[in-house]
Amino acid sequence: MPFAAQDATLRDIAPHVAGKIVVDTTVPLVPPKVMRVQLPAEGSAALRAQAALGEGMTVVSAFHNVAAHKLAKDVDVGCDVLVFGDDKAARGQVVALADAMGLRGLHGGALCNSAAAEALTSILIFLNKTYKVDGAGIRITGDLIPPTD
Repeated sequence: MPFAAQDATLRDIAPHVAGKIVVDTTVPLVPPKVMRVQLPAEGSAALRAQAALGEGMTVVSAFHNVAAHKLAKDVDVGCDVLVFGDDKAARGQVVALADAMGLRGLHGGALCNSAAAEALTSILIFLNKTYKVDGAGIRITGDLIPPTD
């Protein structure tokens, strides 16, 4: 979702998300300087979404570092999805969603950690332009042992 549309979108969905998990994919890109990290005053777009929606639902953020045009196609995206949220069970559901989409979802910790992935998007855009990459992403290396709880 474009950062400029976040407020209006949150207002539109607010009456419909009670008791639900809201997956926020917003990256705070502010044109024309999209290759520069520009986090909002709240610390991240995800924290901003949580504050705007208030109580009664759960915000989990994910998919910040996956090129949207690749998600729209049935292709190997070749990157991991970092998933952030204060509710571990909700975060696990979004990890499972990413896995079901053929990606590898990874727990990234608390919702405030979303700031790191949101900021990384500007760096990936810079890498795409500099190295002429079509949708650079991230992959976490090492032998990851899935959490047991």
